[in-house]
Amino acid sequence: MAFGTRDNDDEVMNEINMTPLVDVMLVLLIIFIITVPVMQHAVSIELPRATNQPENSKPETIRLSVDARGAYFWNDAALTEAELALQLSAAAARTPQPELHIRADKAVRYESVARAMAAAQRAGVHKIGFVTEPE
Repeated sequence: MAFGTRDNDDEVMNEINMTPLVDVMLVLLIIFIITVPVMQHAVSIELPRATNQPENSKPETIRLSVDARGAYFWNDAALTEAELALQLSAAAARTPQPELHIRADKAVRYESVARAMAAAQRAGVHKIGFVTEPE
């Protein structure tokens, strides 16, 4: 005979106690309510005003073609290797520097293309690209 005890106290409680979870959530809510306005304060700076116009000058594109025989064409005008060096030097001196697009026939020897690239490098042309046909 026990005083005030029941025999079913040994049963496992199968419910989650929500009180500690609610307490933690309320504390976190209060912390966020306090810290968010503090984080939003920034140094007020009045920045200077300036007009900015985008530069619309696009550099000229030069097409250097090399046919199957190794002949050079500057924008569809035939020229020799010596004239090519002069044209490349003149193009490298321009501002903004034009882009050089090399179009080489697939049957041309690599030596002709390599000579053109070396002449462009000696002249100081920085923007060189190769034009190909998509398959």
